[in-house]
Amino acid sequence: MVEDDLPARIGRDSALFAVAREDLDPYSVEDLRLRIEMLDAEIARSRATMDSKTHRRSAADALFSFKGS
Repeated sequence: MVEDDLPARIGRDSALFAVAREDLDPYSVEDLRLRIEMLDAEIARSRATMDSKTHRRSAADALFSFKGS
């Protein structure tokens, strides 16, 4: 993969940081419920990706671990 294709690291200029700092007072209760549902879905998606990467790494480590007798 070309390095330019990689997403930027999460930092102060990221959309995620902006969402976390957003003023929630203008939102209605229903808007806040929807926001929570969307954030929960994003958390689930992030966890699934993290788990997949962890399992792939473990499989690769097991495949390439050459433990001689």
